[in-house]
Amino acid sequence: MAVDRKQVEDIIAAIGGKDNIDTASHCVTRLRFALHDEDLVDKDALDQNDLVKGQFSTGGQYQIVIGPGVVNTVYDELITITGASRASKDDVKRAASKKQNPLQRAIKTLSDIFIPLLPAIVTAGLLLGINNILTGPGIFFTGKSLVEVYPQWTDFASIINTIASTAFTFLPALIGWSAVTRFGGNPLLGVVLGLILVHPDLLNANNYAKAVTEGTVPVWNLFGWEVNKIGYQGQVLPVLVSAYVLAKIEKFLNQKIPDAFKLLLVAPITLLVTGFLAFTVIGPVTFAIGNAITTGLIYVFNLAPALGGLIYGGLYAPLVITGMHHTFLAIDVQLIGAQGGTFLWPMLALSNIAQGAGALAMLLVLKDQKVKGLAVTSSVSAFLGVTEPAIFGVNIRYKYPFVFGMISSAIAGVLVSINGVMASSVGVGGIPGFLSIFPENWGVFFIGMAIVLVVPFTLTVLYGRFMNKRQQNAADDSDNNSTIPAAGTTAKSPTGGAASQSAASAAQPATSDLTVLEVTAPVQGKVVPLESVPDPAFAERQMGQGIAVEPSEGKIYAPFSGKVIHIMMNSKHALIMEHASGVQILIHVGVDTVSLKGEGFTLRVEQGHEVEQGQLLMEFDRDLIRKAGYAVITPVIVMDGQDMVQSVEELPGEASDLNYTAMKIHLNG
Repeated sequence: MAVDRKQVEDIIAAIGGKDNIDTASHCVTRLRFALHDEDLVDKDALDQNDLVKGQFSTGGQYQIVIGPGVVNTVYDELITITGASRASKDDVKRAASKKQNPLQRAIKTLSDIFIPLLPAIVTAGLLLGINNILTGPGIFFTGKSLVEVYPQWTDFASIINTIASTAFTFLPALIGWSAVTRFGGNPLLGVVLGLILVHPDLLNANNYAKAVTEGTVPVWNLFGWEVNKIGYQGQVLPVLVSAYVLAKIEKFLNQKIPDAFKLLLVAPITLLVTGFLAFTVIGPVTFAIGNAITTGLIYVFNLAPALGGLIYGGLYAPLVITGMHHTFLAIDVQLIGAQGGTFLWPMLALSNIAQGAGALAMLLVLKDQKVKGLAVTSSVSAFLGVTEPAIFGVNIRYKYPFVFGMISSAIAGVLVSINGVMASSVGVGGIPGFLSIFPENWGVFFIGMAIVLVVPFTLTVLYGRFMNKRQQNAADDSDNNSTIPAAGTTAKSPTGGAASQSAASAAQPATSDLTVLEVTAPVQGKVVPLESVPDPAFAERQMGQGIAVEPSEGKIYAPFSGKVIHIMMNSKHALIMEHASGVQILIHVGVDTVSLKGEGFTLRVEQGHEVEQGQLLMEFDRDLIRKAGYAVITPVIVMDGQDMVQSVEELPGEASDLNYTAMKIHLNG
């Protein structure tokens, strides 16, 4: 597909010129840049470029959404104009990471380690919340728990507690697996390392303080050198540092030992050396550092709980934007291990709700139906503990709902901090977060929840409507007979955002009969809104309208009869189908799966093939994709380059077979 060279030149100029480009690559939908200085980017100029569908910065990369089919041509033209060398997505990642400071790299490393553990941690948190309800005194009966009044429930609660606490009891094993994987070692050795650090022969770390007081800490006597024989339950730093050392030792031995002897020597030597270092040096030092961190935090919050709550409660949402919030997951876990609960998690849960309330309020402020739909779905996501769609999709775009959310969560943070509200587990955010809170703190927490629901919602609605009225009055004063801009130009919406004239005209009735194209789910699984996709280009609908599917199997089928017009041959993770009506559908398996370079993907059709609805197009290995650290959620995007689509009706639900209609595309007659 041909593109206007001038528009590509304008993109290069808008990102600071060719001298500002360190490395450039592309995937199926967007250009990816590692820039020398992102402050030089002219975002307004990019917004006005007809080739650009969206833009954002993440992980040190500046990404410009172009769209499938066109992005290849734009990239080729960009390389020709700049004279730059072609690069892969991994090259851009490496270049982007180099310009990050040590703190940013450390935060990214922690994020890479802890994000894969979230399913286990969230599950454990939910189950511990159920156990709290069953065993917490005073919830249903004065001074007594449910199991005390109904003893027959005691063993049921005990089983739940055993299942729930396992993830936290053996957390070092989970961290060891994820950390060693991140550092490039054998993940199985990481699991064994974590289990070594919580071996039942060791003194449980939770009993260490009592043993010190009583003088009963067991020791190993290594030729006169006494080493404390203690475990590291609930500790994060010992296993993180030990995992790093293990990976380095393993890599070194793999390079030095001949292949014939690797199986016999590498793993035993690696575990033996790392184990001795963990118990003699790494463990004691990091144990002291970890305890110092938790003691310092506890001291600060005990000394000035209101100030601590104000700062952490108010600034948690900005931490989400920077990615630094993942750092505090490790601190939460450390606090639970050291004192049996964390005072930080309740403020996180309230911040989630505050941003959700701000996003939901925009439903009553905005005029654009597309963004109103985004406001509803992203607020639900935030109420359930995932705030990125609400923050990036709505609140940051309009600013004031984000600020009002911060203000309310700061107020609620002060309330829960001065009242000592604690969570017994982590992983459950948003409204379900009350399950993590100790039952005796529920009253105060629910008051905080009311604050973060009412305050940002009310302030956002009042301020948004005030701004709408003010802008409308200004527009009426300047020109009571203003004309509608020509198709393809951009006009300002009443809320200050941009709205295309084509979107405005879509609200007008069609002049001819309306036809409907029914699109079935291309893969079996759960059909969900695009806001569920952990990628701004899809979640913010920069690529277009559509749905996403959480696959229950690894097969992609044709959602209608048509032609396969484009396949990403190098990565095999995405393809485009075209219906006889001209409507095109992008099927994109997973997020960032282009990095797998085709591993785990098997194509069953070729580009240019005519296919029937339900015909197998592709197979993919879900387990391989997940083990590589990528989400398998599959966006299905409606591409409308010819303005033939009037509206898209999204139909979330359970696609248990290939006949489930996931979308209805209403076409202009």
